Amino acid sequence: MPTRTYEYLAPFTDFALVAQLDGLEVMRRVLANELPAPPIAATLGFALVEIARGRAAFEGTAAEWQYNPLGMVHGGWSATLLDSALGCAVHTTLGPGESYSTLDLAVRFVRPVLATTGRLRAEAAVVHTGKRVATAEARLVGADGKLYATATAACLVTRV
Repeated sequence: MPTRTYEYLAPFTDFALVAQLDGLEVMRRVLANELPAPPIAATLGFALVEIARGRAAFEGTAAEWQYNPLGMVHGGWSATLLDSALGCAVHTTLGPGESYSTLDLAVRFVRPVLATTGRLRAEAAVVHTGKRVATAEARLVGADGKLYATATAACLVTRV
């Protein structure tokens, strides 16, 4: 029987520190490994690879351990990769002391993801950031340029 083991960093808990930083700086520190990546990234096998104001990209490699009963990568894996990129793109637009929660996530799967698909990249861009709601859109693309899924999200902006 195949097994999979992995390590992850303990979740970040010093919220007083990040409350003083704007969202882009927080994300830059995660990318530079100055702040720990959230454990979900290690659990699902993906990572933040690019960050800029209003933009974020994550990459992960499709694998058999992500399969659903139909013999393809579970849609939840792709949705989580997209949701991570969408949320982090929104995070980069927030000021010090601001946070967000996903209000909704809509994913449209264009083609199945298989273990043979290889590395996928979720690229997200903010469409609008208001005082209470921010919206973003994303694409999940293979190394060969093929589109696998698209997504949109709305996030509730809050003060911490």
